[in-house]
Amino acid sequence: MKSDLTKLGLKCSWQDLTEGMQIYGEKTSEEFNTGEWASVKPAMDNEKCINCLLCVPVCPDSCITVVDGKRAPLDYAHCKGCGICVKVCPVNALIMKGVK
Repeated sequence: MKSDLTKLGLKCSWQDLTEGMQIYGEKTSEEFNTGEWASVKPAMDNEKCINCLLCVPVCPDSCITVVDGKRAPLDYAHCKGCGICVKVCPVNALIMKGVK
């Protein structure tokens, strides 16, 4: 059973809420711009990047994608600023910066 994501944010009764510890929908970050929650986000130095793609699989929100075998621009609309990609980068091409 999956929740109707279009009803989120509307007034609903407690009977309409899902039980705890259960997932009723997937890929919800695509429906919402969750990136606006972050106070810091990764910045890419393209000159340092060796395109090893180690940052891609560790991003919990799939904000770093691959197009034609190369890293695509970061998806800041959905990045929550966790910094995992920064930690895994072997050449320090990613650094965390404050959001303005």
